[in-house]
Amino acid sequence: MMKYTLLISLLLNCALVVQAQHKSTGPVRYSDFGAKGDGKTDDIDAIAEAHAFANLHGLPVKADSGATYYIGGKERTAFIQTDTDFGTAAFIIDDTDVKNRDAAVFTVSSGQKPFKPETISSIKRNQQKIVLPLPGPCLITVTNSNVKQYIRFGLNQNNGSSQTDIFVADKNGNVDMNAPIIWDFKQITAIIALPIDEHLLKITGGHFITIANKAESKYTYYNRNIAVRRSHVLIEGLQHHIKGEGDHGAPYGGFINIANCAYVTVKNAILTGHKTYSTTGAAGKPVSMGTYDLSVNHAVNVSFVNCSQTNDIDDSKYWGIMGSNFCKNLLYDSCTLSRFDAHQGVANATIRNSTLGHMGINAIGSGLLTIENSTIRGRSFVNLRPDYGSTWQGELVIRNCIFVPAGGKSVSASLISGSYSGQHDFGYTCYMPERITIENLQIDDSRHPDNYQGPAIFANFNPEMKDNTYQEKFPYIKTNEVILRNVTTTSKKAVRISDNPFMFKDVKVKTN
Repeated sequence: MMKYTLLISLLLNCALVVQAQHKSTGPVRYSDFGAKGDGKTDDIDAIAEAHAFANLHGLPVKADSGATYYIGGKERTAFIQTDTDFGTAAFIIDDTDVKNRDAAVFTVSSGQKPFKPETISSIKRNQQKIVLPLPGPCLITVTNSNVKQYIRFGLNQNNGSSQTDIFVADKNGNVDMNAPIIWDFKQITAIIALPIDEHLLKITGGHFITIANKAESKYTYYNRNIAVRRSHVLIEGLQHHIKGEGDHGAPYGGFINIANCAYVTVKNAILTGHKTYSTTGAAGKPVSMGTYDLSVNHAVNVSFVNCSQTNDIDDSKYWGIMGSNFCKNLLYDSCTLSRFDAHQGVANATIRNSTLGHMGINAIGSGLLTIENSTIRGRSFVNLRPDYGSTWQGELVIRNCIFVPAGGKSVSASLISGSYSGQHDFGYTCYMPERITIENLQIDDSRHPDNYQGPAIFANFNPEMKDNTYQEKFPYIKTNEVILRNVTTTSKKAVRISDNPFMFKDVKVKTN
């Protein structure tokens, strides 16, 4: 009996060696590890094991053509570290009974390990070099927990976030000045450096279907997604659809969730906006919950190219598709999406050749905000988010665009909207764009109220500021100049400064 046992064991080991040798000659397939692809059997273990083998041997992964992989609610994440071709395969992600809503289905991860440099105690805005021993180009995140910024105001009020900055430095400590340091740090309480992978990892294809959760409508975000945690990644040709949304549900944190990385491009993707649900906000009043299919956090140089969504970009039943925090150099190019949004700040953003729907452009940040060759269908052309101080410390350029106020509804149009009372401390000085340049803008204001006076450059940011008696505890630094060149209106009414001319009396408007 002992001889037979040893013989069987030897044969099994030989089979495993042959299998490994076979796999090492080409792409790893999920079926090699037992995935059924029948749309019923839970295949997440086989999928995760296939990627683990591929990562170990540096092999690409290719889904079986025409397969439908069912992924149930168990807690298991497949880690992607090699090129992956999802091809024509479908992936059904069932969120109706989930063990851990925070566990990603796929995580695009790096073999590089973060480390904690200990040699610097402070940095300054626009500092060009840091004295740090680095193994190569790194993404560096610094934090000062003793300073709070982005102290939110309104229905979702909070006490702010620790002062944070994220930037790229080369092996000699030279900071990439295309994404400069934007804050002065008198103290650094935490610093993390993550070496940047220099070769491009490609993820292509795939038809993903999320069966929506039926959880209580409160801020318990679901992150059953593709989490990108590696630099230099291209995601191309992916589709994401959503089924089964009812009259309630918990929000989502982004099916493509990009964080703590740099140089990521999402291209030729089709996404889906999530249904909007309501809950009780921090102020004790009803509030609509943000829920996203695209999410970007603590990331530098992230681009969305030729991306669209399955639902109508003007349908207000669905929340804006994208949200971001603590980012630099975000790009929309040739996209048709319901929203661009920067919550807790973006440094430099570009929207070009795109059409944005009912939630338009919402921005907080600094640097250069450029919108060109695009059609904007929000209530305003750019909304400077009031909950974070309606602040943009830098310049705004609008060029060769079309503005359809509120998607063609009857509204009194304004180009730049926001709200600022001067009575709330956001943790930083709040600015309007120092210079606003608007050239070759067509405003389709053919539908408007009877008392319409023409489009305003600025909305009424503070109705209480009617004269010099109004005192701001935290003064708002207003726009220095607005340059208008070839701005036309369908209504034939002239562009004016604001419904609050006193507030903007010192703004210089040039029409040369």
